[in-house]
Order: sequence, then C-alpha cells, then structure tokens
Amino acid sequence: MAGPSSSTATWTVWPSSKTWSASPTVRRRRLASELRRLRIQRGMSMQEVADRIEITAASLSRLETGRRGIRPRDLRHFLDLYEVGGPEREALLALARESQQRGWWQNYGNVLTSEYATLIGLEAEALTVRNYEQTLVPGLLQTEEYARAIIEAFRPGDTPEEVSRLVAVKMERQKRLTGGVPLELSVILGEGVTRQFVGTAEVTAEQLRLLAVRRPNVMVQVLPYGAGAHPALTGSFNIVGFPAPSHIDVVYLENMSSALYLEDAEDVRKYGSVFDYLRAAALGPNDSADLLIKAAEKFT
Repeated sequence: MAGPSSSTATWTVWPSSKTWSASPTVRRRRLASELRRLRIQRGMSMQEVADRIEITAASLSRLETGRRGIRPRDLRHFLDLYEVGGPEREALLALARESQQRGWWQNYGNVLTSEYATLIGLEAEALTVRNYEQTLVPGLLQTEEYARAIIEAFRPGDTPEEVSRLVAVKMERQKRLTGGVPLELSVILGEGVTRQFVGTAEVTAEQLRLLAVRRPNVMVQVLPYGAGAHPALTGSFNIVGFPAPSHIDVVYLENMSSALYLEDAEDVRKYGSVFDYLRAAALGPNDSADLLIKAAEKFT
C-alpha cells in the first residue's frame, strides 16, 4: 500500500462558495471521483475496500460514481483506510458536508426527473455551458411562454400545476446567466430552430427576437442548412464545464424518456471537437442575430 496521501496526492482547492454557488450535486460527484482516485492510488480493488469497510462492492461502486452520497462520519472510515490526513482530509470532509445540503431545485423534486435535477445541479457550479440544439431553443434561453408550450407538448399528461412548476424551474435556472459569476453560455442552433413553430406565432416570434439580443456572457450562433452534413446530425448535446482543473467536464445527452451523462475524458474531448467544428461552420453572432430577427418577422 502506498504511503499517506499528503505526500502523493495532488489536491486542488475548490473556489469559495462566497464567490461561486456551491452545488451539492457537484460536491457529491467531486467527492466520488476523489474516493475512486484514492483507492486506485493505493492499488486496492473495489472488493478489497468493500471488505475492509464492511459494505458491498455494489454500494462502493455507487459511492465512487456519485449515484449515492456519503455522510462525513462514514467518509472518515475511508480516509482512515486510505491514510488521508492534514488539509486534504479536512477538504474532503468539507465536501461531504456540503454534498448533504439541499439545492433549490430539490424543492421541485415531485416534477423533476433525477437526470434533469442532476443537470441543474451541475449548472449551479459550472463555469461554461456549450450547447448544440437542432430544433429547439435551449432551456437556459427560453421565454416563459415558449417554455410552457414545450413542456405541454413533451408532457401531455401533466396537470396545469405541474406544468407551471416546471416552467418555474426553467426560469430559476436562467438566473445562472446573471449575478456575480454568470455562466458563460455558447449556443449553436440548427436553422430548424428558426422554422419550428412553438405555441403561437407571437410566442415563437418573441422567442426568436430574444435570441437576437446580445449579452456579454451569451453567444448565439445559427448553423444554416447550407453548412451541409456534420458530425452532430445524430442529435443535440450539452457540454458543462467547471472551473477546477481537477474536475472533468460533463457531456449531457437527452432523449424522450431518459438522459445520459458522459464523463470519460475521450468522450468529452470528442464532443468538444464537434462543437468547435459547428462553431466554425455556423454564422457569426451578428449574422445570426440578423437571421433570427428576419425569422421572427415571418411569424408576425
């Protein structure tokens, strides 16, 4: 077994919650990756650790993938086993305490899927979001009426109250685009977004006009049909980026019934390269704004 982690591990101090929104979702995933790193660093198998801690290997797997949180008192057993002391031990225990906190989105747990709640938790502490959408405006930029029309179409069985709560969630999410440390959002829209009728003509036109408004931390580009075939024809995607270099970015993929998160470095790199390709092929921000305004006029 390797020696104490204080002499071998590289620890990155997380930004203070006074200047960055501390998300329990991100804290849990960060803590999970640290637990996995410590185990691998000491050359121990999952079964060996599970036997020593007296839990099942399946439970350990859930802890190391962030699907299950860990309480500080339970974390101490792992830190003792991995011989973690000093500042690193205190930092990990602080992560465990913060991961037990409630995010604002948990107040809407009765209408949110776990995958959607995870996305909101990631956004709460992200530095950047890169988003490619083929036919719909991304949630972070939707108007209230556009969001309502989308939710009613996607979830026809929901009650009016449930729809209103989901609309409220989207409006609350958008607060990450303002404030002391606003999210940097880069969006590439397929030209189909400018043709897709949503709700009413007025709702669609208002939405397109809003997209044309320039903001310092938001860049919107339109990928015209004339750009031809490209690697993202298979579907929309999000890349959520974080400020700490030790925390890998996350790719979010959504379909009609579920969502998928990709955290493997090669997967993230691949989607990042595709986004760079789309950004180069898309219209510039000014030309995109002109196209959006002209598209809005066609709905009025």
